[in-house]
Amino acid sequence: MKKQRPLFIVQMILLLTIIVAFSGCSDFTSLVRKVTYPPDFKYVTGQELRSNMNQLASHLQTLDIVLANNDTEKSTQQKQVLDALRNIERIGSSLQAGEAGSSHPFLQDFMRDFVTDVEQARNDATLNPPRYYFAGRVSGGCVNCHKVNR
Repeated sequence: MKKQRPLFIVQMILLLTIIVAFSGCSDFTSLVRKVTYPPDFKYVTGQELRSNMNQLASHLQTLDIVLANNDTEKSTQQKQVLDALRNIERIGSSLQAGEAGSSHPFLQDFMRDFVTDVEQARNDATLNPPRYYFAGRVSGGCVNCHKVNR
């Protein structure tokens, strides 16, 4: 009877090792999230957040450059502003939290307001003549949010 106990312990250790090895190779955490989070909860991984924020920063920088460049023809400038605002809106919308929230609390609190400002900026930029007041506010929107969240 004493010999069976060490064999049982070795078998359990082996079983746990196999389970941990397979869960490490698969996307086990996403399966757990499907059960533990509500369906409309938006889980944003750190890598996805950094990637989207980098893209957002790039398009915001483009918007700043286009708005500051007064030498560009007005129709070209308007097209460039609208392209940048569409890209910013697309990325911002993808980062918005679902109804049940998000894994990143600041996205839940501020991204919806940011996307609303981008929509307003895009609508004003389509006018003839275009108005870029809200586009300037969009380019400063990241500074406002990140200042609060430091």
